[in-house]
Amino acid sequence: MVNKMKYHLRNMKPMDVVIIVILLLGSFIPHIVYGMQLSRVDADARIIATVKISGEEVYQVELSEDTGREEFTLEPAEGQYNIIEVDGTRIRNKEDNSPDQLGVRRGWISKPGETAVVLPHKLIIEVHAESPEGEELYEEDDVIIPM
Repeated sequence: MVNKMKYHLRNMKPMDVVIIVILLLGSFIPHIVYGMQLSRVDADARIIATVKISGEEVYQVELSEDTGREEFTLEPAEGQYNIIEVDGTRIRNKEDNSPDQLGVRRGWISKPGETAVVLPHKLIIEVHAESPEGEELYEEDDVIIPM
């Protein structure tokens, strides 16, 4: 194992190191963009959760301390179900019968920009922020990723 690593290190060229460093730094760009979006959310903004099935909005709720606990079942298609739970400032896909359970394992979401997706059921839970006047604070088109 050590001999293999020495072999690969010996065959590296100076530009290989530069390319690796650039790719490593570039991998942090999504985190920076997400952080910038969160910093644009005002303290008085309304946090809204939207549940969509096949792109069609089926449920919307404001996530706040005043929002009570609620649980409801959605049936995207025959033989499919999703149990959605809202608890104050957070929302999650509590249970479903999809094979991979990725939406359930995602857990609670509460910050603008977070999503939970169940691809087999075509279900998406999105959290976004709106100004007190009801206008969305940021649009997806606002994000510019430098190349």
